[in-house]
Amino acid sequence: MINASRNQKTVGITGASGALGIQLTKLFRQKGYKVIGFSHSKTDYEINLESPNEWVKWECGKESILKKHLEKIDLLILNHGIYDLSRENSNYENSLEINALSKFKLLNLFEDIALTNESVITKEIWINTSEAEILPALNPTYEISKSLIGKLVSFKKNLMNKDMKKKLIIKKIILGPFKSELNPIGIMSAEFVSKRICDLANSKSYLIIISPNPLTYLLFPMKEFFNYLYCQIIYKYKS
Repeated sequence: MINASRNQKTVGITGASGALGIQLTKLFRQKGYKVIGFSHSKTDYEINLESPNEWVKWECGKESILKKHLEKIDLLILNHGIYDLSRENSNYENSLEINALSKFKLLNLFEDIALTNESVITKEIWINTSEAEILPALNPTYEISKSLIGKLVSFKKNLMNKDMKKKLIIKKIILGPFKSELNPIGIMSAEFVSKRICDLANSKSYLIIISPNPLTYLLFPMKEFFNYLYCQIIYKYKS
């Protein structure tokens, strides 16, 4: 859903003030989309041709208040996250809440909206998980939180029935290290990553993988295939 039609479509991006969020916003604005940027920080940024058309300030734990904004959105990109190296227990809680649980809450909220949507336009949601789902990131709290959201998204996708799939398309974004405030020594640029995301999103593939590590392209499809088989067993057992 990368080419805007005659009727302007709306994209929502969490983490819109970060490096990747900024680049994704630019691309979608250039393609004629209206962009709503969700941010934990300030929302008094300048509005221009490369910025979101609208800023919405929010915080984790209060996802339900975003419903009125999510109802306007055709494509939601969950891109927010933290990378904290401290060893305190609070860091584990924050990482799990921000990197995993808040994304899952927004996924569920957007799914509910999509399933009750009377429009003929199928809604989409892209969730940025990271290759840290199964590969080391030199940060245990980050790895744990990414592993959790990765599994939650996989199960959500594989347990959808045919009618649900007609209403909502789920894509998982698996990214390698790119340069940002969270990772200033990243190998890839946020501009390159954003362009590749949009290019690959046009395919029917559920996975959008962008990484300099060849193992990522091997391990993640295998992981998702076994998740799919597991969910098929669950279906048969339930029936």
